[in-house]
Amino acid sequence: MTQALDIDQLRSETPGCAVSTHFNHAGSSLPSNAVLAEVTEHLQRESLYGPMEAAANAAGLIDEARVDAAGLVGATPAEMAFSSSGSAAWGLAFAALPPLMAGDRILVGRQEWGGNLSTMQAAAKRVGARIETIPVHEDGSVDADALAAMIDDRVRLVALTWLPANGGLINDAAAIGKVTRAAGIPYFIDAAQALGQLPVDVSAIGCDMLKGSGRKFLRGPRGAAILYLRKAFLEKLEPAYLDVLSASWGEDGPKVRTDALCFETSEKSIALLLGLGAALKQARSLGVDAIRQRIRHLSGQLRDQLTSIPGVTVRDLGTEKSGLVSFTVAGIAPQTLRSKLAEKRITIAANGIPYTPFDMTARGLNEVARASVSYLNTIDEIDRLCDHVAALA
Repeated sequence: MTQALDIDQLRSETPGCAVSTHFNHAGSSLPSNAVLAEVTEHLQRESLYGPMEAAANAAGLIDEARVDAAGLVGATPAEMAFSSSGSAAWGLAFAALPPLMAGDRILVGRQEWGGNLSTMQAAAKRVGARIETIPVHEDGSVDADALAAMIDDRVRLVALTWLPANGGLINDAAAIGKVTRAAGIPYFIDAAQALGQLPVDVSAIGCDMLKGSGRKFLRGPRGAAILYLRKAFLEKLEPAYLDVLSASWGEDGPKVRTDALCFETSEKSIALLLGLGAALKQARSLGVDAIRQRIRHLSGQLRDQLTSIPGVTVRDLGTEKSGLVSFTVAGIAPQTLRSKLAEKRITIAANGIPYTPFDMTARGLNEVARASVSYLNTIDEIDRLCDHVAALA
């Protein structure tokens, strides 16, 4: 049975809730007092005892954070690495793949994150490989059957952004995984918007790599992210660079670690990782099922209210939708709308083509406003946002 969330208590433990009406959780959410305390108290310990000494004393807590990260996605701790950002994690895994060759193909979902696309395109361009977009269903989600028809011996990678940055679509990641498993093709998932919002089970999904940011729906600090690498797949990768943590030096030279820590370095922000650990622990304690249930309710309410405002068009695709609500207002550029709302201490985002180039171009959109909902939000805040949007419209 899903437990009820004590929203009043959770908001009282989140300083930002008293300052603004925050609807940019898909960009960066509001950290709790517990997250702030872990970060600031460790920095104080560094100033008193030295950063190396403070890090040594915190090693057990970092191990706990790795266990919680694994538990959140259904993996083992040995399959989890920490990184400074989701983009860095994705790039490290991509760079460790066997080199592309002329004629190779990379298949991507139409909503693939622009940063991932740039990394893939740069690598493909150097050797004459190419990136191809998987067709979509009528609801805009990636079509697994169409993907199966595209598979041949030149396909080197399938990449999917599970929940795109430009709206409420949720792709069927597990359906894509069935195709890639059957074909024996590496499968990368960008779960930046999924972690902390949706239940995640990497075994059920069938992915080889999954990365996610700590700063979004997990409510961790900026500068900390997680990277999952399936054990059997990890053995096929060659990290692009090594250091004394990822590969110890012996008589025969460097010996690369056999776990996911081969993608970490000895130099990292322990304070931020401790903050991420607190956020992971809270998400698991609250229960992602309960979080998902509340976000579904609140975002549905927001879509309904926005749809009822003359001049407002909700732009979300998908059958089952996430907490990312995208919309446009006739006659008002999304960046202008964002600025006008910020004057009222209401925070939203405005996303352009670079975030999801293929999808925005296919739909003829230059930019959308995006209000992303957390379990922290309330109906009163939704009413306030919609009242101000209506006034501007």
